[in-house]
Amino acid sequence: MSKLDAPAHIVKADPAFRRIVETSPPMEFRSEDGSAFESLLSAIVFQQLAGAAARAIHGRLVTALGGAPVAPESVLAADPGTLRAAGLSANKLAAIIDLAAKFADGTIPTHDLDDLSDDEIVARLVTVRGVGPWTAEMFLLFQLHRPDVWPVDDLGVRNGWARIHEMAAPPTPKALQILGDVLRPYRSTAAWYCWRAVASVPIVAAPAAASKPALKAAGRRSPSRPKKA
Repeated sequence: MSKLDAPAHIVKADPAFRRIVETSPPMEFRSEDGSAFESLLSAIVFQQLAGAAARAIHGRLVTALGGAPVAPESVLAADPGTLRAAGLSANKLAAIIDLAAKFADGTIPTHDLDDLSDDEIVARLVTVRGVGPWTAEMFLLFQLHRPDVWPVDDLGVRNGWARIHEMAAPPTPKALQILGDVLRPYRSTAAWYCWRAVASVPIVAAPAAASKPALKAAGRRSPSRPKKA
């Protein structure tokens, strides 16, 4: 099946998606700029920070490293004090140095990521300090454009699923893993529709205790703001 078959496959496999599919624009994932290393470095910098603050720190870090494009070797050769002065916490500095080291030693292959499966890439990425499964899954989605990523720990995806299926509360990650099996091999597209549902579908009638926390949770994490899983 081609990429164009994804919405039709999802609706056939789970008719509850029909409304969000028919009322949404064509699916489009934002693309990450730069190399795989730069994308992951940015993800670490942005963890647990507001967008403006993270962008400022990231800009100072890139400047301290000699400007874009940033390579692992530049990080490893830099004075840690200079990088810390860009605004990085001690933990983020350690994570960025570890990321650079794992790119340099081949733990994360620079040019051969396309030859690895999703699970293999996640397994390698989570060996990096500060990178969890959620960050690895966002990398698969937005940097590598893998078609069958199903980020069940993402609160936006869980809340979107609840809205699409008119549930009073979002499913647990374990439950959502099973529920999403019928959407293979296009679960990345299904995740996108779940995010769309959070933004565009009205809250269904439900007890306030169930709907309000779910709505707040959906706003805490989005695919454009990477955080450690």
